[in-house]
Amino acid sequence: MSRLLRPANLYLLLSYALLSCMPFAGRLLGVPGAGDGSAWQLLGAGLFAWIAAWALCKRPAWFHWALLPAFLALPTELYLLIYYGQGISTHHLGIIAETSPSEALEFLGGKAWLLGAVLAGVLLWFGSTWMVAWRTRDLDWDDRSRWLVLAALGACAAVLAYGQKFGYAQSNGARKATPVTALAGSWPVLPAWARPPVDLDLFARSWPFGLAARGVDFYKERVYLAELNRRSAAFRFHAKQAGDGHGPQVVVVVLGESSRFDRWSLNGYERETNPLLSKEDKLVMLKDVITPVSATRLSVPVIISRKPAMQSLKDGFSEKSFLSAFKEAGFKTFWISNQVSFGKFDTPVSVFAQEADEVQFLNLGGFSGASNLDAVLLEPLRRAIDDPSHKVLVVLHTLGSHWNYAHRYPPEFDRWQPSLKSIAKPDYTNPRIEPQMNNSYDSAILYTDWFLSRVIGELKETGLPASLLYVADHGQTLYDKSCKIAFHGHNTQYEFHVPAFVWYSDGYAERFPAKVEQLQRHRDARLSTENMFHTLLDMADIRYPGESLDRSFVNPAFTRHKRYVDSYGWTDYDDAKMRGDCREVIANGKPLKRQ
Repeated sequence: MSRLLRPANLYLLLSYALLSCMPFAGRLLGVPGAGDGSAWQLLGAGLFAWIAAWALCKRPAWFHWALLPAFLALPTELYLLIYYGQGISTHHLGIIAETSPSEALEFLGGKAWLLGAVLAGVLLWFGSTWMVAWRTRDLDWDDRSRWLVLAALGACAAVLAYGQKFGYAQSNGARKATPVTALAGSWPVLPAWARPPVDLDLFARSWPFGLAARGVDFYKERVYLAELNRRSAAFRFHAKQAGDGHGPQVVVVVLGESSRFDRWSLNGYERETNPLLSKEDKLVMLKDVITPVSATRLSVPVIISRKPAMQSLKDGFSEKSFLSAFKEAGFKTFWISNQVSFGKFDTPVSVFAQEADEVQFLNLGGFSGASNLDAVLLEPLRRAIDDPSHKVLVVLHTLGSHWNYAHRYPPEFDRWQPSLKSIAKPDYTNPRIEPQMNNSYDSAILYTDWFLSRVIGELKETGLPASLLYVADHGQTLYDKSCKIAFHGHNTQYEFHVPAFVWYSDGYAERFPAKVEQLQRHRDARLSTENMFHTLLDMADIRYPGESLDRSFVNPAFTRHKRYVDSYGWTDYDDAKMRGDCREVIANGKPLKRQ
C-alpha cells in the first residue's frame, strides 16, 4: 500500500479519477437536468471499464494511450457544458466532420489562441502521466485475482453476446425483441435477471472509456448516412394530387438561415427590416413557429420530412422528404442551394437534397467573404419555374443571416452603423462588438427581405397558381441586454422562435379558396417546423396513405400538438419558463431524456 501512495502514483491515479468524474461536471456547473438519478450506474459503468482495462492490459502503460482521446476531449466537454448545457454527442462530432478548418477558426474567433493554449496544457498533462505510467511497476496487476477477473469478464462477454443474439425474457415472462432463431425455439432466451444493468447509451456517458461508444455510434451514423440513399430507394409515399383537374402549378420553399423572429419588422421590430414584404397583401406571417433544435444539420430534416422533433438529434431517417412525394404526384423538383455541400450523401441535409430531379450547390466559397450572396439563386429559380413540365417544386436553401453577417449583403444594404464591414476580422465571441453585430444582423435581414421580394416577383410573372413557404432553420442569440452569449446552438427562445410566412398568388387563391381561408384562420396558431411537411403537401392538394391532415395548418382538421425543443433534454416549449435576458427555455419539471 505504501508504494501506491508514492507521489507519482498518486498523481496518475488522481488524473484517472478526474477523467472518471467528468459525467458529473454538469451537476457541478449547475446545468439543468444534469442530475438524472443515474449517478451510481455511471460510477458502476466507469469502474467496470477500468477493471476490464487493467485486467486485460495488466499495467497502465499498456492502456494509457487509449486515454488520449479522453484527455483531448475534456476541454471540449467542459466548453459545451458551460456554454451549451450538453456534453459531446454524435451531433457535435458531425459538426466537426462537416466543418472546414477556416470556418472552425472563424467560429472560435478570439478563443482560438485559448484553445491552443488549453490543448498544449492537456498534452503536457497527458505526457507527464504517460511517463509515470511507463516508469512505475507499482500498479501492475500480476496476482492470481487478475485471472479470476479475466475469466469473469469472458463469461460476462459471452452472456452479453448471447443476449444480444437471442434476447432476454421480460420480468413477466415475455420475450424482448428476439431474433428469428430465438423465436423458432432453437435457442432459449436468457432470464430477465441476466440483462445488463447498464445499456450502451448510459455507458457512452461514462468517462473515459465511454467516449469510445460515442465514437462507434458516430461511425455507425456516418455509414448509415452513406447508405441511406440506397436503403430508402424503395420507399414510396404513393402520393398523387386529388382529382383530375389540376393544371400547372409552382411551389417554392425557401429555407432561411439563422433568422430571428423578433428582428422582422413584420413581427413588430422597430427597425424597418421588411419594407418590401410589408407591401405584399397576400403574404400571411405565421406568428408562433418554433424549431425543435437550433442547428441547421438537425433542423432542416425536420422541416422537409416527417422526421419527429425528438428524433432530430439522430443523423438519418428511413423515409424520404417531400421532394419525393411531389415527384410521385407529377411535379418536377429542384434543390438550389447557396449553402456548402461536403458531398452528395455526407450530411443529413444533402442526403435529402439528392432526391430532387435537379440539384445545384452554388456556394464554392464556404461561409467566408468569398461566398455568393443569395441573389445567386434567382437565375436558377427563373429557369426552374420556366421548365416545360409546368408543375414545379423548387427548394431554395439560402445563407440568410449566417455569420459573418456583414458577408451576407452588398454595401448598398449596409443601412445601420457602425457595422461589421468596418472590422477586418470580427470576433463574434467578443461582446464589445455587440453594436456592430446587431447592426449588420439587421442589414442581413433587410437583404433577405429584398431577396424574398424578388422571388415573389418571379412567381407573379408566371401568372400561374403559385405559393411560397418561407421558414428559418433557427434563430440567433445576440448579447441581448445582460445576456453574455451570441450565435446559436444554445437553449434560448431567440433561437427556437423562427420567422415563417406563406405567400400565394391570385391564381392559387382562385383554385384553393378553402386552403387560403384555413391559412388565414391559423396564422396565430402554435406551430412547429414539424408542421411544414404536412402543410406543403396539403397546399398542393397532394394526398397519400397515412397522411396527417391534423398537422396541416391549411386544413380544417388541424389540431395543436405538443412542441418539444432540445433544451437540457426535450422540453415542452409551451409549458416552460424563459429564464433571464438570454430567455433560456427551462422546463417546468423534468425534461424528457434525449434519444
